[in-house]
Amino acid sequence: MLKYFPIIVFFLFINCLTTQAQVTNTREHISLDANWYFAFGHPYEPQKDFYNGTSYFSYLSKTGYGDGAAAPGFDDRYWRKLNLPHDWAVEQKFDKNASLSHGFNAVGRNFPNTSVGWYRKTIHIPTTDLGRKISIAFDGVSRNSIVWVNGHYLGTEPSGYHSFNYDITDYVNYGGENVIAVRADVTMEEGWFYEGAGIYRHVWLNKTNPLHVATNGTFVSTLLENDKAKIQALVTVKNDGLKDENFEVKQEVLNAEGKVLGTVKIEKLKINSLELKDFSSTISLKNPVLWSLENPYLHQLVTTISQNGKLIDVYKTTFGIRTIRFDADEGFFLNGKHIKIKGTNNHQDHAGLGVALPDELQYYRIGLLKAMGSNAYRCSHNPPTPELLDACDRLGMLVIDETRLMGTTDLHLNDLKRLMLRDRNHPSIISWSVGNEEWNIEGNITGARVAKTIQAFAKTIDTTRAITAAVSGGIGNGISTTIDMLGYNYIATKNTDEQHQKFPQQLSWGTEEGSTVATRGIYVDDLEKHYLAAYDKKQNDNFLSLENGWKHYASRAYLAGMFIWTGFDYRGEPTPFGWPSVVSYFGMLDLCGFPKDNNWYLKSWWTDEPTLHILPHWNWKGKEGKTFDVWVYSNCDEVELFLNSKSLGKKTMEKNGHLEWKVNYAPGNLKAVGFKNGKKTLTDAVNTTEQAAVIVAKQDKILVENSKVAVVTISVADKKGLNVPTANNNLSFELSGPGKIIGVGNGDPTSLAPEKFLEKIETFPIHSLKEKIVDNMAVVDGIAANYNDQQWKPAFKDERNASFAERAKALIYRGTVDLPEIPKGAKVTFFYKCVGPQQSIYMNGVKLAGNLAQNKKGYEYIIDEKLIKVGKNTVAVIATPFVKQNSWDSFNTDLGLFQIYTPAPQWKRNLFNGLAQVIVEATGEEGEIKLQTNSAGLKSSTLLLQIKK
Repeated sequence: MLKYFPIIVFFLFINCLTTQAQVTNTREHISLDANWYFAFGHPYEPQKDFYNGTSYFSYLSKTGYGDGAAAPGFDDRYWRKLNLPHDWAVEQKFDKNASLSHGFNAVGRNFPNTSVGWYRKTIHIPTTDLGRKISIAFDGVSRNSIVWVNGHYLGTEPSGYHSFNYDITDYVNYGGENVIAVRADVTMEEGWFYEGAGIYRHVWLNKTNPLHVATNGTFVSTLLENDKAKIQALVTVKNDGLKDENFEVKQEVLNAEGKVLGTVKIEKLKINSLELKDFSSTISLKNPVLWSLENPYLHQLVTTISQNGKLIDVYKTTFGIRTIRFDADEGFFLNGKHIKIKGTNNHQDHAGLGVALPDELQYYRIGLLKAMGSNAYRCSHNPPTPELLDACDRLGMLVIDETRLMGTTDLHLNDLKRLMLRDRNHPSIISWSVGNEEWNIEGNITGARVAKTIQAFAKTIDTTRAITAAVSGGIGNGISTTIDMLGYNYIATKNTDEQHQKFPQQLSWGTEEGSTVATRGIYVDDLEKHYLAAYDKKQNDNFLSLENGWKHYASRAYLAGMFIWTGFDYRGEPTPFGWPSVVSYFGMLDLCGFPKDNNWYLKSWWTDEPTLHILPHWNWKGKEGKTFDVWVYSNCDEVELFLNSKSLGKKTMEKNGHLEWKVNYAPGNLKAVGFKNGKKTLTDAVNTTEQAAVIVAKQDKILVENSKVAVVTISVADKKGLNVPTANNNLSFELSGPGKIIGVGNGDPTSLAPEKFLEKIETFPIHSLKEKIVDNMAVVDGIAANYNDQQWKPAFKDERNASFAERAKALIYRGTVDLPEIPKGAKVTFFYKCVGPQQSIYMNGVKLAGNLAQNKKGYEYIIDEKLIKVGKNTVAVIATPFVKQNSWDSFNTDLGLFQIYTPAPQWKRNLFNGLAQVIVEATGEEGEIKLQTNSAGLKSSTLLLQIKK
């Protein structure tokens, strides 16, 4: 059965209420994630890029001239069908010639055939929407995206991280079909870490009245005085209409239960045509419930615009009532309470999914970090998806929100502004980061100027949060002299005490620290296999260990805290290795979210929860008598170690430290006993296990009610029921019911096995097209497969004018399609495109259809495998000709193509040091999903998931 987080259930309930309210009012926010078509284009070969931009007038030349795959009438029937979010990079094979920093997935400059992706979707917009403002919003597209609607070029967004939207009001076909086309190009990398490829975040259709609250048009800030809160509510109203308007604004604050706590009205307002205007109001609340880490309580501001008593717009803003304060000597305060920042840095990819994470996975990942004791999250090094910030708001996690690229041109400042306007109402955000390790400028006068300017600009948008920048080079010059809040990246080469004395008013914290490298479940370095022992040891003299880093920050009040590099492993940057390592080694949790041993060091000192953890595992067959380092992480006062019930000594735990023993291996039971105030309170043990006997599948607790995603952990146990930590068995998965597997992983940083098992779509064009004029449609001479057409003319060379129609009552077209041997279980479809008002179609002399009328969408035919030849196949069409009415008229000259669709193979994954992960997504129907896991020689496991609508 699914298990739930109550706070997320509440979130989904509020979302349902919001959706209903939007439908009954004048604002609609509609998901466009479903039912897209996708295909690969090409960065520089026009024929492989669907001839986009090759027409006489390109989309940059004349309005509405989107051509190729950007044209509304383009035939996309043979493209792959999918739902968003989508990351095509994670679907590609690994290749040593690909980018190391991006995890060696075969995209980028060396792989042009998989570096451009096209998306198309058709939506219906009713005639009743005429007069409203219609826009489409993208939460993020990687990378360098171009968007068209109905052939109209809307714009280009170079960054893969920034949200953007386009007003399409004047381009809409009201009452009919509207085609959205998106081209994304990842040939050039934006970051130096895995970024994915494609529309990997949500897409929305927004509808409002011309007079409405602007996009991201509210800003709520709070001021606490004793038992009262003053809610400062700024609203930006936009009049997209062509006449001036009079109106009134009402602001209401609701608690989490939907009760109205306070209301204010601003009346007799006026706004000019095409004007953007700000209005502010203050709402006082008595004894408010505050947003905190322990109780992340959220309120809602409901902003309504009315005219003469008629409701024009309703805009809802989720916010939290809280105060934040940084002090140069004492660190960070939330609601007046001192909080030491215990943070992690994170990129945005996950095992099996790349960067295309379902919303539930954001909650899953934040929940894992909170369980470790982390209270803060740095978005490294880019604007996050909005759903990540929602998860931080609702689970109680502080955030550094970071822009992608530091600079002071209009481009850089506008990107920062877009980020801040979008995210400024999230109570979780405590700081804006304007730069990270800008080595070219961080230590010189240019850096000082840039930091001073961008910081001042940020304060024109928001003065309630600290402005920070992360510096990894030298300090005492450049950026570190002008930034309000200095972020230290790796203090092994820096003196924070000296900087604090030199700049006593400067705020400071560690934005990156504790950059240790470790492989989950490995306790002896194996450099040949690229595996690193999971003990906390510094990389080199430029870094501190995790423990020494935390000790430095924990012992200095002026340092607000630190952010570890990193919370999760991520693709790319496989320091200190290269190929075939494809994943980093930095995480406290691996790419799946399985904890490494360092996780328990942090849990010991970042939480008050009694903690005791022993490492390594105790399966060392053939190494009897060999000495192993045994470490214990704990917040107990003392710990005693036992091997097969024999005491190896009791040791006192140092604050923020760990304990070590040298132990000669003997099979059996290695047990740690923790003592608090002299009393035995905790035990933890590792056991020598027998061979794996049974598969164990367990659903993670993060799933929410009516969730569409389940995270399943696969492990194996011996016949005594003990988990086998060294198991690496090969697994296969079978799923039935209303669901599908969307990703698999195991946390192995060197695994080159696929994480996606997808259908295969191949297309084969019809080439060498020739034509011959015939007397009528009844002529059949020329349709046979072996007919000699060497004397025929190349097709469509003659001008299709009235005189041509006089002499050509009908034509026979012949072309060739080269087909391979058809894979078992595959389906072959001929997507025919009409070449005349009437036509009959033949393949290898066999009639597929006769006397078909012109159809703009063409026709589809499933081809019997018996009709197909390996190699050359002939397609013949007898058709009446199209005739131009005007010289500029154009018509189709392509017979279409053949598609071979091969179903996805069985999903597989091997265990890595005892663990693997399967991510299951419900498809929308109510019922029972059954996930069966099999492995040779092991007892299978069947996990049942109940799905309710």
